Parts: sequence; structure tokens; C-alpha cells
Amino acid sequence: MPKKVVLAYSGGLDTSVIISWLKDRYECQVIAFCADLGQGEELEPVREKAISTGASKVYVEDLREEFISDYVFPMMRANAVYEGVYLLGTSIARPLIAKRQIEIAKKEKADAVSHGATGKGNDQVRFELTYYALNPDIQVIAPWRLWDLGGRNSLIDYAKKHGIAVPVTKKKPYSTDRNLLHISYEGGVLEDPWAEPPAGMYTMTMPPEKAPAKPTYTEIDFVAGDPIAVDGTKMKPHKLLEHLNKLAGRNGIGRVDLVENRFVGMKSRGVYETPGGTVIQVAHRAIESITMDREVLHLRDSLIQKYSEMIYYGFWFSPERKALQTLMDNCQSSVTGTVRLKLYKGNCIVVGRKAPKSLYNPELATFESETIYNQQDAEGFIKLNALRLAQKI
Repeated sequence: MPKKVVLAYSGGLDTSVIISWLKDRYECQVIAFCADLGQGEELEPVREKAISTGASKVYVEDLREEFISDYVFPMMRANAVYEGVYLLGTSIARPLIAKRQIEIAKKEKADAVSHGATGKGNDQVRFELTYYALNPDIQVIAPWRLWDLGGRNSLIDYAKKHGIAVPVTKKKPYSTDRNLLHISYEGGVLEDPWAEPPAGMYTMTMPPEKAPAKPTYTEIDFVAGDPIAVDGTKMKPHKLLEHLNKLAGRNGIGRVDLVENRFVGMKSRGVYETPGGTVIQVAHRAIESITMDREVLHLRDSLIQKYSEMIYYGFWFSPERKALQTLMDNCQSSVTGTVRLKLYKGNCIVVGRKAPKSLYNPELATFESETIYNQQDAEGFIKLNALRLAQKI
């Protein structure tokens, strides 16, 4: 039986109920840990709520800079995207939260950690793989796999019975998870993949049809694959993403509606808003196009799916992800320059790119006359490549 548990706490329905449930079941101390990853809300009420719900101690920590610089930007250097469109905003947050939980557990001499992820979701895997990677001996308590509360409506009833205030109602039951990179929506009315999301659901982005009629132009500077400045102004990583979230959000950029394949084996519908991240990814691809060697670029691209799966599945602290990160970062050594973008009604359009060590040679690429490229050389090149195609079977 655990004596002290560190809970990944958000103040939402699930984790609010979990504090009470842990205390009732184990008669243990519960330390609530809330990570500020840029949720866009005042977190001091979360501290008060955790105490009023039964937590013996609360940690509320600002991890925004670490989140962006040590997790989001390395992921973006690899152009990670899951199943073509998902920029992994929830996936990349979990390893940082779980890492800090383990650190707090060590400091507080806690013998267990807990989370509010369901037994059907990916987050349980992401949290627990990180726990065990950093402390193989830690006890993990996953209430959704243990209690007899069948679903979110049961949790709402439990919360009302125990006097726990929750922001979710039976009329609006979809769940959200927000950080500085994105916000996700799932469950409830979104479980029908044919149903369009409610118009009033979105929070980070303007509806594209209501976005400004005049396009917004912006420039992003990169150094070794990382964005460092917007329109000539250098910013810390989390400030830069905050700025781009506002800029892109006003222009309706970054909405994704996806039926994805969960690691646990089922398909699930998720709706995401990733405004600033979408702009960075488009710009990053553009600067790579003139700074990366062709074969290096193609090799890296062939590994994006595998790298993205590692993050989505929860293997951030795995040796294979770390090894692949070294390759990804090495490929970025030359990715320095500036990209100009036009943001317009949900579209992020590249309109210019330049780099101090650009591999693009306008004299070589021109359709006008030049003296560098002998077009007759192409004949032998083509015939050599056609040799195997000309073999009769």
C-alpha cells in the first residue's frame, strides 16, 4: 500500500476525482503536481482547488521554457508529424510532466506516482514508460484501470457527491488538453467521425472564413534548425511560440481534424489547434529546402515516420529516440536562414527564403543561357540510368 503518491494534476474532472479516490482507497498522502506548459490560464486557483479536494501538498511549476527548448524544438528539428497531420502537441508534453513527477517523488520520498489517463488512451503509456525509464522501482497507480467508475458521466456524479467542482458537464462532455504548442479535443460529441466539431469549440484560432481579408506577412529566422526570431526580433523559445500562436491564430491557421491510430490498438477521433507550430513547421521545411543536401534530406525524411511514432507511443526517453535525435540534429547544422510567409484565411504560404550558405545556385538553376551546366551531359546520365530498365525479361 502506498503511503505517499505524486499525482499529475490538472484541476480537471479526472484528476480532481482521483485525489479523493486515492485518499479513500489507500488512506495515503496525495501530492498534486501541476505543470505550467502554457495552458493560457491562471494556475493559482488550481493550487487552491487541489488543497480543498484533499491534497496534502501542491507543486505548481512553470516549465514553459524547458518544454519548448528541450522537447518541442528538438521534435520540430526532426519535422515530426504523426499520420500526416498531427504535430504531437499532447504526446510531447507527457514525458516532461512524468520526468518532473519522478523528480518530485524522489524529493518528497514518495513511493508511488499516479496519472489521470484512461485505460484506452495513449497517455497512460507515455506517462508510465517515462516513469519506468527514470525509476524502474516506482509504484504506478492508474485509477482508470482500477476503479469501478465506468465513464465520464460517472465521474461527474462522483464529483457532485463529494462536493468537487469540475469544468465539464453532461451537456458539454468533450475533453480538452492545452499547452503552449496546441489544444486537443476528444470524446463526447466528437466521437462521431461524421459530425462537424461545434463552431464554438475552438479557442486558439479564428474560423478561417472570419479571418482578416488582408494577408499578414511575417519572417522567421532560423539557426541550426531552431527558430530564433520573428520579423527581426529575437525571442526566447516560449515567447516566440506565444507570438506565433497569436499571429497564426488570428489568421485561422492550425486546425486539424484527425481519426488517428492509437498505440493501444484502436482508432480515435481528435481535433487539434496548433497555430504557431504549423507556421514553424512550414517555415522550417522551406529553409531546409535551400540548405540541406539532397541525400541527407531524403534520408532524414525516410526516418520521420519512425521518429514521430516514438514520440506518439511514449518512447521519448528510449535509447533509439536519443540515437535518432543525434542524427536529426546533425542534419540541422546547416539549416540557418530566413523564411518569409503569407498568412491568409487558414493558409500558411511560403513566399520567400534565403540563407547565408544556401545550396541554391541561381546561375545553375536558370532556364536562360549559362556556362556552368553542359546539357549534353544529361544524355549519358539518362542512358546509364536506363540500362536496367532496358533489360528484356
